[in-house]
Amino acid sequence: MLSVALIEPEIPQNTGNIARLCAATRTRLHVVGVTGFRMDDRAVRRAGLDYWDEVVLERHRDLNQLIRSEPEARLLYFSTKGNRQFWDVKFAANDCLVFGPETRGLPESLLRENWERCVTIPMFNQHVRSLNLANAVSIALYEALRQLRAANLHTHSSSSGASSSSSSR
Repeated sequence: MLSVALIEPEIPQNTGNIARLCAATRTRLHVVGVTGFRMDDRAVRRAGLDYWDEVVLERHRDLNQLIRSEPEARLLYFSTKGNRQFWDVKFAANDCLVFGPETRGLPESLLRENWERCVTIPMFNQHVRSLNLANAVSIALYEALRQLRAANLHTHSSSSGASSSSSSR
């Protein structure tokens, strides 16, 4: 199952908006490590509106605990430092889209250890350092859902006898 992981999120409104996005798309949300706010903070609750009952939320002490809880997941690390653009990634149903804290992003050591799974969302203005976290999660999640929906439609049309072209890998 596709999921989103926020590592040590710092801004409650971002986390609330991402929680609402995850509720709307039926995507599991992992919150990893210490947050910069209490999860029952009024700002988090307000941003998530009354959808918190619809959020599949899992809390993890650290990244290792997340990895143990999702042994089949491919973790994709989103960062402004990556060089693989998100639209060049072939997303899979078991992917976990991982995002770092708003002010510092994911640790460089983690990115170096997982460079082949580092992904970036390109920005065309060199004077802009980064996108808002909730916006970045939205962009990445909906691209993954778009691809998976297209793949699912292709699978269903192929199995129902409709002609389809095959591609080599």
